[in-house]
Amino acid sequence: MKRKMLTVSALVLNLLCSNALVAQNLGIASPQSVGMSGSALEAATARLQQHIDEGDIAGVVAAVARDGKLVYFEALGRLNLEQALPMREDALFRIYSMARQITSTAALLLYEQGKFQFDDPVKMYLPEFADQPVLINPDSTDLSQTRERVGDMTVAHLLTHTSGLGSRSSRLYRENNVRDRNITLDQMVKNAAGVPLFHDPGTQFLYGIHATIIGKLIEVWSGQSFEVFLKEQLLDPLQMDSTMFWAAGDDAERLAVVYRPTDGRLLPYQIENFPFTARPRLIEGGVGLLSSVMDFMHFSQMILDGGMFNDRRILRQETVELMFGNAVPDQAMPIGTSGYWLGSGWTLGGFNLVMDTSAYNFPVSTGTIWWDGSAGTRYFIDPAQNTVIVIMAQVSPSSGGGFRENFSRLVDAAILERR
Repeated sequence: MKRKMLTVSALVLNLLCSNALVAQNLGIASPQSVGMSGSALEAATARLQQHIDEGDIAGVVAAVARDGKLVYFEALGRLNLEQALPMREDALFRIYSMARQITSTAALLLYEQGKFQFDDPVKMYLPEFADQPVLINPDSTDLSQTRERVGDMTVAHLLTHTSGLGSRSSRLYRENNVRDRNITLDQMVKNAAGVPLFHDPGTQFLYGIHATIIGKLIEVWSGQSFEVFLKEQLLDPLQMDSTMFWAAGDDAERLAVVYRPTDGRLLPYQIENFPFTARPRLIEGGVGLLSSVMDFMHFSQMILDGGMFNDRRILRQETVELMFGNAVPDQAMPIGTSGYWLGSGWTLGGFNLVMDTSAYNFPVSTGTIWWDGSAGTRYFIDPAQNTVIVIMAQVSPSSGGGFRENFSRLVDAAILERR
């Protein structure tokens, strides 16, 4: 295919001068060259700035790519309000649930090596789960009120949140100290297996701690620590050098502060008792990573490109296809009863899959895979429009006045040539 000559706009010149961009490997293009409107993207920037001015968020970094070319990259507002530090293009963000897809992708690397099959019982590798019972009443925390489990939890159940495990914030897990950043991964596995399941494996979708358990499985399958395997086998090949479990030294200086709206002001808010500036005991694949917008552009573009990055194959095409297909058992569908949950599936890559766009209150394409984090991060991989969108802020609750939804609407409005 012949490459079109590109008109270099002021936006592109800005991007070329960006220090954060030097290390990334996406091509750079004007919005017009890929069928998008530069002025409409400027409107997206203006709306983000309005959210900052109105006190919804302190700062934000966002990027958009189409056809493998970066057409938008902006850092706005403050990294730290108290110190009046400007937001950095290479800012680090607590990505929380966006860590799940990183962990699931690492597991798929081992699937390609034949280390496991999706229908393998988890007890084959983690015997702690062999005899785990099920709560008679899933809303109860009475550990004596249980019944025998029907069926075994499989690896596929973990990847699709249908294992019977629950949320780290559930009352059962909180009362029994199942998850804490100051315990080891081995201890958390024991804790999770030591309380009953909420339901029989494969029967219901229940969003929860599954990816952290997958992190332990990765250690069993690979013979390496989860942290080392992740870095050597996925993060380094994708040049994701800003994705880490904690930020120390110079990295700590680019960690964005989390804020919470309080009495009309944004005040610093600590979600975790254990800070992300020190090594935690729990190396947590579910919610434990920090990352940057450009790192997630690398990760997402690799998936959109069928497993390729910088002319290097990271994943097989057929493995990537698993990331775009609903793998939730029929018995457990739909995965929710309202909002986008009602129109979604879940894939073996750990992604939410858009199945019914009418369930969403922001524009998405059928077949898009995406997810977000509980401190204001979100990303989309859209094969229909051949786009990647990544947006990150740090606010709790994560709504931030709807800044992510408004950004999606305005980026969608910028697409002039629909695919």
